Amino acid sequence: MSEIDTEEAERHRAKMVKRKAVQDAEEASKTITKGLLMVNTGPGKGKSTAAFGLALRALGHGWRIGVVQFIKGRVTGEQTALESFGQRVVWHTAGEGFTWETQDKVRDIAACQRAWSIAQGLMDDPSINLVVLDELNIALRYDYLPLEDVVARLKSRRDGLHVIVTGRNAKPAMIEAADLVTEMGAVKHHFSAGVKTQAGIEF
Repeated sequence: MSEIDTEEAERHRAKMVKRKAVQDAEEASKTITKGLLMVNTGPGKGKSTAAFGLALRALGHGWRIGVVQFIKGRVTGEQTALESFGQRVVWHTAGEGFTWETQDKVRDIAACQRAWSIAQGLMDDPSINLVVLDELNIALRYDYLPLEDVVARLKSRRDGLHVIVTGRNAKPAMIEAADLVTEMGAVKHHFSAGVKTQAGIEF
């Protein structure tokens, strides 16, 4: 690494002083505190992973969290890790596997309805600060749940509750209702090169 001379260091310091002033002013202009509806969608890997990372952050601040997994049916590493927090995590794997695994639409719809009922109970629990609705977008994509009813319920959630919805192909109504939408892009994936799913990486 090349040495930085005194003049260059002073230019950098002056630039960062200005940058900090802009950042501080921007931060000071934000005055709203509210529970957020966050959506992780897109074709890329990492939507659920990001949601569970945020859940871990919330736990670090002493929050209590709830998780409902739609569609998915297997125990994951995230579940095992987060359940080690005991009563601070309420986890429900309410799915029975992806649609190509169950091959039974009636059964899939019933599972999603059960999952949504559980989710509403968690949203109504005042001790829970954050609810992760993993793969809810998939349930909505296949019309396993009534989109308008789900979005209306999410919009009318109690004050201060944060909700994260994951899954590709988020419906426009969900995106419109959300406070934060992140789209994961698919740039490169090892699965396309013949690498199978692995514990600790995919689940």
